[in-house]
Formats: sequence, structure tokens, C-alpha cells
Amino acid sequence: MDGFQRRREQKKKNILETALSLFTEYGIQKVSISEIAKKANVSQVTIYNYFESKHNLIHDVFIYYVDKAANDFEEVIFSDLPFPEKIQKMVFAKKEAATQIHEEFYEFMMKEYTAEGNYIEKVYIEKTIPYFTKLIEDGKQQGFVNQELSAEAVLFYINMLKDYVQKEEVYQKILPITEDITNIFFYGICGKKD
Repeated sequence: MDGFQRRREQKKKNILETALSLFTEYGIQKVSISEIAKKANVSQVTIYNYFESKHNLIHDVFIYYVDKAANDFEEVIFSDLPFPEKIQKMVFAKKEAATQIHEEFYEFMMKEYTAEGNYIEKVYIEKTIPYFTKLIEDGKQQGFVNQELSAEAVLFYINMLKDYVQKEEVYQKILPITEDITNIFFYGICGKKD
């Protein structure tokens, strides 16, 4: 990639980061292209050159957010951290995401998530399932996950949760209890044992 292309990609990433920051704080409707341009130090024309419309920008921000979350998850999974610290990082990340995301942006993401053939489903199949499988195997090797528990059973449980969360009447209520759900997944209803 030449210098021009690198600068172009960096400018696009900066616009996506800025839009993501504004959408998660204020929602989608309240944020204008001019606000994004001002905060990203680019012109509105530049944003339209990259994304053509606010709708396309919102969609690309959604993909950027999903990719960023998947990369953060991958970084934790493949780190040298002990299993309990990986779990703590994941629970903390879910809590942070739940407390920092505007409800309107969250609902947009969940509507995208429930659409047939959506991007989150693609990432889930290609990355999340293999990462969770590795996490469970690492937990077994380190003595933190029941050796008799099959990876298939854990994936079945994850799929049940994923399928349930995709229902509109559910995802509208789940944001405030994201941390609780994550804790139940990793520690069960009896809680964390020392």
C-alpha cells in the first residue's frame, strides 16, 4: 500500500472512529454529518466521498464496531493471560460496552443482528465460535472448566443465548442486564468461587 492509500485509509478510519464515538454517546438521529466532519477534522464532502450517505456511514460504523469487538475478543483469547483474567477482561468489556452505548445505536445494531444473513452472524461463525472453543479448551487445561463438559454443550448454550437475544422483545430489554448475563454465563447462578 502506497503512502496515499495509507493516508486515505487512516482518514476513513478516523471518520469511522469519530462517528462511532458520537453515535454511542448521542445516538444516530441527533448526530449530523457536519458534527462528524468537524470532530474528525475533515469536510462534509470528504465524508460523502467515502460513504455517499449517512445511511452508508451508519452501516460502515456498525461493521467497524463489530470488527473492533471481534479483534478485541481475539486479543484476549490469544493472550498469555490465565483463564480467570481472560474472563474478567471479557466481563469488564461487556460491562463497559453496555454502560457506554446509546440505546438508539444499540437498537440499530440489534436490528442489524436480527436481519437474515447479517454481518454479526458471519463474524460469529468465522471467529466467535472458534474463539469460544479455544477459551473453553484453555480453561480445561488450566483446571478452571469442568473436564467433562463438552465444547459442543458450551456452544449449544451460546447458540441458545444468541438465538434468544435476536428476538426484538428481548434485545430491547437486555442492555441494562448485559453484565449480569455475562456473569451468569461464566460463573453460573451460584456465582464465582474463589
